[in-house]
Amino acid sequence: MYKRLVKQLLFQLSPEAAHEKAVSMMRLPLMSKILGQAYAYNHPSLKRELFGLTFPNPVGLAAGFDKNALLFNELADLGFGFIEIGTVTPKAQAGNPLPRLFRLLEDGAIINRMGFNNDGVTAVVKRLKQRRPGLIIGGNIGKNKVTPNENAVSDYEICFNALFDLVDYFVVNVSSPNTPNLRALQDREPLTALLSTLQSLNNEKSSRKPLLLKIAPDLSDSQLDDIVAIVAETNLDGLIATNTTISREGLRTPESRLTEIGNGGLSGKPLTERSTEVIKYINRKSAGNIPIIGVGGIFSGRDALDKLEAGASLVQIYTGFIYEGPGLIRDIKQEIAEEMSEATVV
Repeated sequence: MYKRLVKQLLFQLSPEAAHEKAVSMMRLPLMSKILGQAYAYNHPSLKRELFGLTFPNPVGLAAGFDKNALLFNELADLGFGFIEIGTVTPKAQAGNPLPRLFRLLEDGAIINRMGFNNDGVTAVVKRLKQRRPGLIIGGNIGKNKVTPNENAVSDYEICFNALFDLVDYFVVNVSSPNTPNLRALQDREPLTALLSTLQSLNNEKSSRKPLLLKIAPDLSDSQLDDIVAIVAETNLDGLIATNTTISREGLRTPESRLTEIGNGGLSGKPLTERSTEVIKYINRKSAGNIPIIGVGGIFSGRDALDKLEAGASLVQIYTGFIYEGPGLIRDIKQEIAEEMSEATVV
């Protein structure tokens, strides 16, 4: 139904208008429950224990789709094991000028330069109070565009404290390519300072929350080595690998179209292999001691299994969800369960 009808209609609109229309459709009474029943798949073997949390299944929704915490209950109806909201910043901001979201149909990809457009942490806090029991929500946090890097820690602290009682885990986003100079915070010294500060806040709470870092796929091996060392030094709970890429290598989309689009982070099928490589590298370098959530170019159950076999414990989808629809959630879960059954038999 999604590919034959809904996708055809949505893809007639601009990407951002299509997203807004999809949000409106999902908020119609019973729509998410109807879709959830149509694509339902559950199996006991899908349950995962990680970060002290029990995930009903390992398939989550990556940050960026439900930036403003408008749809988490409805999205859970579709069968996601967890939902990551954000990226959230202390103050509301409009993000970058339109157009800022582009489909690359030939590549099964999207380029975005949204720029952390969101309603601000105060609005998100109010909405999260409506979440239903048992739903696992991650809070992806960032800094406002107008905040200079030397003051960035304060922005992350504000979001961390405001969301602490309302999310199950945190993700520190310093890897988006769409906020000027943000990726400079991935350098060893500023990143260590930022994560150490947040961990200090975390440890002061009566019950700490898992703290994860989302990393870029464009890091070199030496930079990934630094990340592994920083995780150990700051007692980070895990990594999300990976964010979007600034690379345009190997795309089928004509160069003239890419020039017309301009800057932005690329997601989707062109990222499949690289994100899996990053997961494998980190898993090997850390001797499997760093929990990883794998994301990037997952369009099938096989793509998800590749990331799990590379060392991820959970996976997230975003661009694949837009192209393939809610049936992708079911397909991934079913293939994971079948793979586990075959392994047990062997």
